[in-house]
Amino acid sequence: MNERVLVTGGTGYIGSHTVVELINSGCETVVVDNLSNSRIEVLDGISSITGTRPAFDKVDVCDLDRLRECCRKHQGIKAVVHFAAFKAVGESVEKPLEYYRNNLISLMNLLLVMREFEIPGLVFSSSCTVYGQPDRLPVTEESLIKPAASPYGNTKQICEEIIRDTIAASPAMKAISLRYFNPVGAHPSAVIGELPSGTPLNLVPYITQTAIGLREHLRVFGNDYDTPDGSGIRDYINVVDLARAHVKAIERLLENRCRQPYEVFNLGTGKGSSVFEIIRTFEEATGERLNWKLYPRRPGDIACVYADASLANRELGWKADTPLDETLRSAWNWEKNIRRTMKR
Repeated sequence: MNERVLVTGGTGYIGSHTVVELINSGCETVVVDNLSNSRIEVLDGISSITGTRPAFDKVDVCDLDRLRECCRKHQGIKAVVHFAAFKAVGESVEKPLEYYRNNLISLMNLLLVMREFEIPGLVFSSSCTVYGQPDRLPVTEESLIKPAASPYGNTKQICEEIIRDTIAASPAMKAISLRYFNPVGAHPSAVIGELPSGTPLNLVPYITQTAIGLREHLRVFGNDYDTPDGSGIRDYINVVDLARAHVKAIERLLENRCRQPYEVFNLGTGKGSSVFEIIRTFEEATGERLNWKLYPRRPGDIACVYADASLANRELGWKADTPLDETLRSAWNWEKNIRRTMKR
């Protein structure tokens, strides 16, 4: 696959791993990011892994004029992978307007520019949060879309509706929404990984920062859910496995293999793990012991969700198969490496 692909939010956590896999597949990759929750040094990591430094423009996708300028500069873009968004459930409850503004305007700007520059394919970074608390598990793509449990989840629901309507009105365009479950881990090289700004809002980086001594203790939010051990259950997917699914989706779009102009796929392992299981697996995989304390549930969190990813397995020819202990070890190796690097 030798095409030019634009990646918004491409220096972020999932974005950077996807850029690596796109480059490895032969794509010429253009990265745009406003660096609000990432570091420019990520490009060095991508270059170290692939031997290629992607083109980079510092652009906020909410700035329509700057986005147009970028597409004018990099003519010939055939597809876009759209990651640029705010993404924390709890924070979205506290800052709903910021989430609606950023996540909706950025997508609408992107779709306008895609239409203007005749870019035919979009892969959208969606989320299992669109399902809310499902009635049945595992979750399939046919599961009922319930009222969102958080503003973040609602932005993903609305974004999918915007894409569906835009594609219906634009015969030259196709799109695939990838509904992620919980991405974790880091590249095996340990030169790129998850590095949140400020206090981590996701479980695994909070675990690794606690293990390395940056946090006094790990916060466990709730032990009274209706689950076997009382803690929340999620489907934790290796970030490199996840990144490779985006390459499969781009190939499907560019090779005109889509069965419908707009398609949706769940990306997960098909297995749920509780917070306490993740803690135990991390300790066993790394030999580190974690200090944790119990806190009340967070607003917007649900008890249990995990994927039926059989449609993606079948249609995309993709499967998440990295073991959980290996994934958590990769997160720990990344944490140790980035702290060494930042001390220099």
